[in-house]
Order: sequence, then C-alpha cells, then structure tokens
Amino acid sequence: MKTYFSKLLLLLAFSVILTACKKDDDASENDDRSENLLGLGQSAEDLLSDDIYKTLVVEIVYSNGFRPEQETIDNLRTFLNQRVNKPGGVQIVETVISPPEGAPYTTQEIRDIESTHRTRYTNGDEIAVYVFFANGNASGDTASSVTLGTAYRNTSVVIYQETLQSLQVDRFLVEATTLRHEFGHLFGLINILDDDIHPTNHEDPDSNKHCVVEDCLMYFASTIPSTLPNPTAADIPTLDPLCIADLQAKGGK
Repeated sequence: MKTYFSKLLLLLAFSVILTACKKDDDASENDDRSENLLGLGQSAEDLLSDDIYKTLVVEIVYSNGFRPEQETIDNLRTFLNQRVNKPGGVQIVETVISPPEGAPYTTQEIRDIESTHRTRYTNGDEIAVYVFFANGNASGDTASSVTLGTAYRNTSVVIYQETLQSLQVDRFLVEATTLRHEFGHLFGLINILDDDIHPTNHEDPDSNKHCVVEDCLMYFASTIPSTLPNPTAADIPTLDPLCIADLQAKGGK
C-alpha cells in the first residue's frame, strides 16, 4: 500500500545527471575535486566495492538546530556496513556550519553550499560522500507535495531537514528512511545508468528510477509505514531482493 504522511505525497527526489566523460564542467575549476563532481550513479561501483577504494567517509554537514538524530547517524553506519565492501571501514564525520541563506533552495544553490562547505573529497584509497542537512526546504515544494531529499551528484546528497522537522511523524524513522533511500540512488538504484540487471521487472514504469515493489526502500513513495510509539530500525523499509542483487552485481553485499 502506498504510504502518505498527513495526506502529503512525500517525494524522495533525485537528480539524474548523466555525463559522457569523466569530468563535468565544474571539475575544471578544481581538479582535485573532480571525482566528486560526476553524475548520479557514476560512482556506484566505487562506493560499493573494494576494487579501488578501501574506506568510505561520509561527511554530514549541518547548522545548529538541524543535526540529525544520533540514532539516525548510527543507523546509517549500520546500513552502509551491511551493503558496502570496505575493509578500511565506514567513517562518519560531522561539520557544523553557519546557517546558509537563500531558502527555499534550488539545486544550484545546494551545489553552491556544497562547494563552500564540503571538506572531505575522494582521495587515495578513500571515497567520500557529502550529506547536507538543510536549514530550509526545496524550491519546488507546494502545499500538497514536498521533497525530503535529493541525491544530485555521484557522492552528494541533500536532506531537507527543516521539512522533516515540520512533519507530524517520528523524526528518526523519516530521517533514517530518507537517508537510506538517497544512498540507494548513489548506489545506482534503480537503473540510474540503464545498467540494472533486472530492467524489465524491477523499475517502476510509472516512476522511473524507482522500484516497482511497493514495500521496498526504493519505491517512489518509500517513507515510514506509520509512526509508532516506540519505533525500531525494523520499521524502516528494506531493499527488496532485486535491489540487493543489483548492489551485489556492482561489488556490494
């Protein structure tokens, strides 16, 4: 059954930015950042496998008042350790910044904030992911539809924390589900680069780049089944077998 919060369709949006070459236009400005300026899904195998990168570092960036729950951070670490092959481990670092201005944010403004505040980049045998918990909402939000998060580059995610905090739902569950969903897009789900191993019966024909299975984490409206008094991680939607098979085909677990 499709899940809705307070009759709002909570879109876990993503940006599919396909590039034909290794570097995009931003990369020419600073070559040491080029590995983190690629299109969505282009680093899926690098994130999942240990072929090149042995360690995954996730930089969580936020301003005061918009930090995710500690339980959310711990849950993300657990999820990543379950899915990625990184003998050097998964590290999560936190960066506190002054509140950016300009909300509601366009994708370009989110990119600009990343350019200013991101401190960890892929280097050596370490691959880095940036996650910004925004002190504002997305520019495309309406009275009936809001965006919770967007994976907009190969290693870049924004979570619209101000929006999450305004919802009458359990905060941990909505944070953890949104984070996992957006990491799924970084991992190439679903069929982001048209390389899904099950393209005919996996991708939702009514919502491209999302799973057709309604109780899967990667379903387009995958949020929290319901708010429970004492929620646990088991309440977060899980990846269906086809999603897991796709991650394993790219070197994940």
